[in-house]
Amino acid sequence: MRSSNIRVEIVTPVHNRRGITLQCLRSIEKLDSDGLEVHTIVVDDGSTDGTAEAIKRDHPSVQIVAGDGNLWFTEGTNVGVRAALKHQPDYILTINDDQVFDPQSLKFLIETAEKHDRAIVGSLLLLWDTPHKLFQVSPQWSTKLGGWRHWYQQTVWTIPEKPWEVDLIVGNCVLFPVEAIREVGLMDSKRYPNFGDAEYTPRLRKRGWKLLIEPRARVFCQPNNIPAKVTKLTLGQKFNSLFIDLGHIHNLRRRLYSNLDGAPNKISGFAAFCIFFCRLLLGKNTESAAWGDSEKEEPLKSSFSHRVVSD
Repeated sequence: MRSSNIRVEIVTPVHNRRGITLQCLRSIEKLDSDGLEVHTIVVDDGSTDGTAEAIKRDHPSVQIVAGDGNLWFTEGTNVGVRAALKHQPDYILTINDDQVFDPQSLKFLIETAEKHDRAIVGSLLLLWDTPHKLFQVSPQWSTKLGGWRHWYQQTVWTIPEKPWEVDLIVGNCVLFPVEAIREVGLMDSKRYPNFGDAEYTPRLRKRGWKLLIEPRARVFCQPNNIPAKVTKLTLGQKFNSLFIDLGHIHNLRRRLYSNLDGAPNKISGFAAFCIFFCRLLLGKNTESAAWGDSEKEEPLKSSFSHRVVSD
């Protein structure tokens, strides 16, 4: 048993979303922190909308680290984690700023991490506009479908009642024991300027860390903005998004990297990339909402029943 409070650093990179960022910080202030010492670090990556000034005014205890506007999600998070490590925490919670926390969510994350050795714990992500629906929780690797399969029809009623083990945790809200970060290092911002979580938690799993989802830790997220289809882009925009800009969601190099790094092995990762490309050309991309809504999904409490962890 610990003889002192558990020290938690919360880290989030932000850029020009003042209202959303402040909403998130208000939510953090309402977290049940009994037995915890909670400190928040915001990496303000060159915001021009008064974000930093508003934080200083409304949340003076929050530490602000300034970026130059070129950090993006991955290096912005890395900068915050480096700052957090200086406070000698027990855990670091990395988050997006477009989140509203259930007041008990942090306590549940900590409880699960304390109960299981070498465990990284992700929250149950739910959507603002449909708060019973899961958002990017528990993706499953499938070579034949072209990589990570995300779920579109799962709800709070279709999931396991206890924490379950996964192969990847989407980086919206993840609790890391500080030992994991010191052992494995930070996210790879060179290959993944904007999607470092796609490589990071699989890397941790391959190094012997268990990835868990705690269903009681509920966090409500803003739905993703739907990017413009490649077919709607100009020729120059197509070339840039597909081949040059590693931070773009459509970038093929980023896709190849995440498949190679996140797959069970390099062979299945490369095979999945080829299959993804073929499915994309055939209009059967598994990441499209139309495809996801048309496919039958088994409840996660059935498909992951063998991966529920014991108390």
